[in-house]
Amino acid sequence: MQFPFLSVIVFTPLAAALIILVYKPEWKKAIRWTALAAGLFALMLSAWVYISYDKSAAGYQFVEKYDWMPMLGISLHFGVDGMSAPLVLLTGVVMVTGVMISWGVEDRPREFFAFLFILASGVFGVFASLDLFMLFFFYEIAVFPMYLLIAIWGWIKTREYAAMKLTLYLFVGSVISLIGALVMYFTSGQHTFNMLALETAKFTPEFQKTWFLPVFLGFAILGGIFPFHNWSPDGHVAAPTAVSMFHAGVLMKLGAFAALRVGIMLLPEGAKFWAPLIMGLALVNIVYGAFIASVQTDFKYVIGFSSVSHMGLVAMGFATLNADGMIGAGVQMFSHGVMTALFFAVVGMVYDRAHTRDIPKLGGMIKPLPLAGIGLIVGSLVSMGMPGFSGFVAEFPIFRGIWSTHLWWMAIVGAISIVVTAAYVLRVVLKVFFGKMPEEFEHHIPPINWLDKTALILLMAFMIGIGLFPALMVPWVESGVQHILALLGGA
Repeated sequence: MQFPFLSVIVFTPLAAALIILVYKPEWKKAIRWTALAAGLFALMLSAWVYISYDKSAAGYQFVEKYDWMPMLGISLHFGVDGMSAPLVLLTGVVMVTGVMISWGVEDRPREFFAFLFILASGVFGVFASLDLFMLFFFYEIAVFPMYLLIAIWGWIKTREYAAMKLTLYLFVGSVISLIGALVMYFTSGQHTFNMLALETAKFTPEFQKTWFLPVFLGFAILGGIFPFHNWSPDGHVAAPTAVSMFHAGVLMKLGAFAALRVGIMLLPEGAKFWAPLIMGLALVNIVYGAFIASVQTDFKYVIGFSSVSHMGLVAMGFATLNADGMIGAGVQMFSHGVMTALFFAVVGMVYDRAHTRDIPKLGGMIKPLPLAGIGLIVGSLVSMGMPGFSGFVAEFPIFRGIWSTHLWWMAIVGAISIVVTAAYVLRVVLKVFFGKMPEEFEHHIPPINWLDKTALILLMAFMIGIGLFPALMVPWVESGVQHILALLGGA
């Protein structure tokens, strides 16, 4: 019997959260070190699963199945393919760096890390689940702690509004998707939530066309798809740094991944029918998000709207329904996850020291915070799709995939966002880290600690590594895409 890697990965954060809650509130040092140890353990296991995944065999690997409610066809069924293995690794990376960046949280760190880890457990569960019921179960576990994390530890001006807005949007989306999932369960005639069985259910084309859109969009709300995206920047801005990292880095991928897994893979005929509409909505995301980001003066809002724009590329890549677009979208989910985690970490470091996120009031931060400045520059180069960085490896195939569809003109319109993105990220780098430092900050900006530096270096290493050596990730995603294309009938 093989070691249950995925079960251990999924439930490690949950176990750590329960252990942390047993601690006394004043044991702050023990709480932090327990969180870091649990995060490193989950990261090591997720890295092992990623490295050990057999790309030539493809398909679902590390499969575990435990019958939970056989009378209802519900089981704890885990497995990863080439699409989900990178996302499990991404969650481990964001989890560890989030703990490092949150080392200085003084307000109830016990509850903060416990909620953060319950969220992480839900995220791991969605990426590993092969059972539709359990996918929803973990999806809700991932969304629920977000409300508390933002409402309690968030930016005091907007935290309650942003937390409620985020929760309502995501709850409505998940209810719509759940109805679609239950309809699939009853219509399939198989009385099982096993997604591998549901892939072979042969739903009628009419059924697929009717139910694809509610299922896909219900999940894609969490992916920030237009016009259901405006919860996202508010949520990013109100959240504490580590929660912003999780929110943009991993949670938005959760929505995109579930939309792919449940929408496109279980209802392929519906996907073909509605693909032009999804591409149109994603195109608005890409261009509109970039233009809105370019006029923001709040450092965090720039990154928030940038996220909406870049997640549009993921939806666009999926909607092409071809190999290039989907491979690009798969790599973009990982690349964007690491990039936004880095961006929000840098924003947090600047805000904690300057106590403002207003870009015109900042400047000259490169002197006291050189590594944070380098991090923002690397993230910016990834964001604008510069060759040699992971953004290029992700975005080029997406645009190639769009170009090879009958909606090729969308590639030309979408390319506007590359120019706009380059303009606003370079403006932010210039305004925040270069130029003259305001007098009130002179000699008052303390340097970042070794944990912050470790987090920045780890995140940068992934972006540069994949950019220089695409073979570190592309073959994994490629193996996952082959199965999706087979379900689409070689579309």
